[in-house]
Amino acid sequence: MHADDPDEHLMEQYRDGNAEAFTTLYQRNKAALYRYFLRQTHHNSIAEELSQDVWTSIIRARRSYQANAKFTTYLFQIAHNRLVDYYRRADNRVMHNPVNSDEDCEIANGVQHHPDKQAEAAQIQQRLLSLVHALPQEQREAFILKEDAGLSVEQIAMVTDVNAETAKSRLRYAVKKIREGLKDFL
Repeated sequence: MHADDPDEHLMEQYRDGNAEAFTTLYQRNKAALYRYFLRQTHHNSIAEELSQDVWTSIIRARRSYQANAKFTTYLFQIAHNRLVDYYRRADNRVMHNPVNSDEDCEIANGVQHHPDKQAEAAQIQQRLLSLVHALPQEQREAFILKEDAGLSVEQIAMVTDVNAETAKSRLRYAVKKIREGLKDFL
């Protein structure tokens, strides 16, 4: 096992009994998965619980894993399904309590020593989070999968079980709404 092995290869190694491969896979992907849930639910504890559920599902299903797509597509497809289950159990009530995590409040290195630029960057960051939060759920999910998880439109379509044109449309509308909401800052 090498540190630069693709995730799909690591998952195959884990499927074949290499526990170290899972550790590497987990370390590479845990933050993106957690952020996906955090930005969808806006609750740290729920995001953590859902993340652990997904990793547990991956552990349980490891023997049947086949690398038919990128591992991140597989991971976020499980995450999407888990999120749908969560909302169904919560009677489709969407939580609306924004989270201000340390990560969400980080400011770019070039701005750290300039209080006026730091304040402006923090204001932009807060506005962006607010705009993402205000998106319809399907658009928010497409945007987060693209920007946070780095998935392609085709992968987003697979994860959300829609055709590529629908995924592309959701992403396009999300980006348009965010750009419109940030026009005063740009």
